[in-house]
Order: sequence, then C-alpha cells, then structure tokens
Amino acid sequence: MGCCLRIAALLLLSLSSLQAANYYVIVSGLGGTPEYQTQFDKWATDLEHNLGANGPDAHIQKITGAAATRENLRRSLAGLADSMHADDAFSLMMIGHGTFDGTEYKFNIPGPDITAGELADLLNHLPAKRQLVVDMSSCSGAAMAALAKEDRIVVTATKSGNEKNAPVFARYWIDALQDPAADSDKNGTVSALEAFEYARRKTSGYFDSEKLLATEHPLISDDESRNSLRDPKAGGQALKAAAFPVLRAPSENVLAANPQKQQLLSKKQQLEARIDRLKYEKASMEPEEYKQQLTSLLLELAHTQADIDR
Repeated sequence: MGCCLRIAALLLLSLSSLQAANYYVIVSGLGGTPEYQTQFDKWATDLEHNLGANGPDAHIQKITGAAATRENLRRSLAGLADSMHADDAFSLMMIGHGTFDGTEYKFNIPGPDITAGELADLLNHLPAKRQLVVDMSSCSGAAMAALAKEDRIVVTATKSGNEKNAPVFARYWIDALQDPAADSDKNGTVSALEAFEYARRKTSGYFDSEKLLATEHPLISDDESRNSLRDPKAGGQALKAAAFPVLRAPSENVLAANPQKQQLLSKKQQLEARIDRLKYEKASMEPEEYKQQLTSLLLELAHTQADIDR
C-alpha cells in the first residue's frame, strides 16, 4: 500500500520533480547527561550517513553539541531559504529532549530553547513546498499543532506534551533507513510513511517485549487541519507522507541523472498513480468498466517500464 499511496500523491499533488534537490537539517539537542549526549550525537551521525545515500543532490547539514544553538539553527535555515527552490524537498530531523509547560513546547538546545512556534515561523519562510519535520524528542506531540501545515509532513515521537520520558522512537526511525524491512512495498525507496510505520511498530514492540507500560505513542500528520494519526494506513490516509521519499532507490538516483529517462520515470509514476486512484474508486464503479480501465493502464505501464529498462 505504501508505494501506491506514495505514487498517487505524486500525481494528485504534482510533486514528482526528479530534478529537485533535497535539503536536510539534522539537529542533536542537549542530552542532559553524558550518556544521552553521546547517544543523541551518534544518532545524528547515523542519520547523516544514511541520508547521504540519496546521492549528489542531497544537501545535508548536521548541527550538534555546543553548535546546536537557536541562533545557529536560525542561521542555517535562513541560508537554505536563499538557495532552495519551490520544487525542492526539505527535511528537519530533531533528536533530543523536549519540554512542555502546559502551554508551550520547547526543544532543548544549548542556550535559550527554541519553541514549536519559532520553528514553524522559520520553516514557513523556506521556499520548498515539500517539507518533512521529524521531532524525536520527549513531549514532541505538543509541537504538532504549531508545526502542522499544508504540504508539511510532521512526525512526533509522542502523542502529547505529557509523554515526558526520553523516547526510543529515534532509534527505530534511524533503523528504518538501514533495515530493508522498512521498505514495505519493496520498491527500493523508503517513504516518510514507511519509515513512520516501521518506527511505530518497533516502538510498540519494544514496550511489549520489555513488559513495560508504553510511555510514547508516535503520531504523523500531513494535513493542514492538524489531524494527527497513530495508524495512518487505516482508510488510505497520509498520501503526502507516502509520496515523500526519505531514502531513495539507488536506481532512481542514476536514472534521474539521465534526461531521456526522467520523462519516462515521471510517466511511470503518473501511470502508477492513476492505477492506485482507480483502485480507490473501484467500489463506486461498474466491474467491467473497472476491469477495462485497469487493463489499459497496466498495459501502458508495462510498455513504459520496458522503455525505462532499455
């Protein structure tokens, strides 16, 4: 389902620009103790390494340790705003601790902490229309309302500001970019939805295996109405998250560099999107009409794939 949802969104939202660049900012906040600081910084390094597999158009900035200040984060995002374009994709991945005082969420960094509202303001000034924010801190669910926006996918490690324990979600989000099992549709690409589903399942499994009461419940939202979901696949939701590749297939990186192949890849994605949309509409169609349309689309898709493989 992940692949179908991803490709459907590419057609519906017109987001399938293969020439677009991908920008990533990884922030490792205050650990509070040496053990946490070492773990957070290692996770940031692992993320940087994994995202580097996206090829030469992956522009990655990692901000850790004493450098992870509010001013440096502001400077980093302001610099990106001057260099990126509307068709580019942007991801912010935050590792660390968060706090919530009943009114306001803050991400803990050296010096003054940064609030969810301040982060949202910085992100709103970025030209990239496709955005992903993964807040893997405690209390991060309280940031959802401020960060949620049209064309922005928001993932939080917790469902609210009251889940204050250090989350394990970050570990599994990073694992999703290393474990082939996260690629549920086996197309070589791990989407934001697939990474979330993998990390959500692993997080739940951790508490079950340790026989502990779950102290974190990850959420995802890609809806400007700020609707957040624990199980986004129910009802075929989270189309934008399914369409956002966090880790792209190596073959896709190679083909994207070939101008002749770019058009074919775009056509393939649009055909697969039409097929997926047709499946959603099956219940309201006559069986014979559905069969005819599906057969025609599958035949055209097969011809397009053959042209790509030549």
